[in-house]
Amino acid sequence: MNKEKCVLAYSGGLDTSALVPYLKEKYGFEIIAVLVDVGRMKDLETLRQRALTAGAIESVVIDAKEEFLRDFAFAALKANALYEGRYPLHSALSRPLIAKKMVELAREHGAKFVAHGCTAKGNDQVRIDVSTRCLDPNVTVLGPAREWNMTRPELLDYLAERGIDLPLTKKNPYSIDENLWGRAVECGELEDPWAEAPADAYVFTVDPKKAPDEPEELVIGFEVGVPVSLNGKTMDPVELVETVDEVGGAHGFGRVDQVENRLVGIKSREVYEVAGSLSLIMAHREIEDLTLTRELQHFKTMIDQRMTELIYEGLWFSPLANALRAFVEESQRYVTGEVRLRYFKGSCAAVGRRSPHSLYDKTLATYGSGDTFSHESAKGFIQLWGLPVEVWARKHLG
Repeated sequence: MNKEKCVLAYSGGLDTSALVPYLKEKYGFEIIAVLVDVGRMKDLETLRQRALTAGAIESVVIDAKEEFLRDFAFAALKANALYEGRYPLHSALSRPLIAKKMVELAREHGAKFVAHGCTAKGNDQVRIDVSTRCLDPNVTVLGPAREWNMTRPELLDYLAERGIDLPLTKKNPYSIDENLWGRAVECGELEDPWAEAPADAYVFTVDPKKAPDEPEELVIGFEVGVPVSLNGKTMDPVELVETVDEVGGAHGFGRVDQVENRLVGIKSREVYEVAGSLSLIMAHREIEDLTLTRELQHFKTMIDQRMTELIYEGLWFSPLANALRAFVEESQRYVTGEVRLRYFKGSCAAVGRRSPHSLYDKTLATYGSGDTFSHESAKGFIQLWGLPVEVWARKHLG
């Protein structure tokens, strides 16, 4: 009798390694582990073999770095997506892509089940579950970590009892998630929101006090809303994001210490390292300032906010998200140009911007010679603009 197959979203960490024998024992599944590489992953072959050691019948590594940036991170960038004004959504953006790859693999292998290692308190369970159901409602999603209630030491003992020897320890107090768009750290000392984040919570950003004493500038070039060059040199997406992240982090920029409102109803304190994504969002906004009309820019701000919420809430593949992305995409037609960013001691500031489609007209903006603005028109404009409130005031106050 053929056993049912289950595609497991595998990270190589403790939870998903323990899930392999757990799913086999509880459900009798044959496990196909899939590791979706969205950046900052090392020793991929070692991780792939680790899943096989844990008992998977097949272990697959998918290089999805460019797809992640092109179809997810850059789509969010065009919407200037920052949850609660601070978090660039790096985890939220990778989950629908992981779900997509799991569904594709499930169809390829005839699997009716997919599984993940998300906990009951996190947002990621919502993102993967809902994304999977959007893509294929006939696939059943399992989240065993919501039911087993095992601590980290217990998970290690669970693996050891089954003769599965993995190079994992009980020492690391943090829960970490990272990809090309950023790094998130929670648990351990960070669970006390009054306590300062320990120095060892940060890996990619230096302490601003120890950052270089001289500033550094980067010129980021955009074409139709997408970053394409640094200092005039065209780069592929992965190299560009990694370079911006490295430069920003070297100057102590990109540290975010945030208590955020999770979708499941609790507040969570997390530390983020997001030098690259924050820099690019800042630069993108500057090009929009130059190239979007006032009405479009103000209305798009509302669309951006709603788009950000949908991403955070796991509704990337929803009809509303699809429609809003179409609006955002149309708004980017002339968002082309360059922005000069300056990094110094933990800060990043835009110090210059230019675009071939700039709506900034110096002859209209100047207060010096060459002014072409119609000053005599201002009085009549103000008179008509204020007419409705003047009529109201005469009616009710006069």
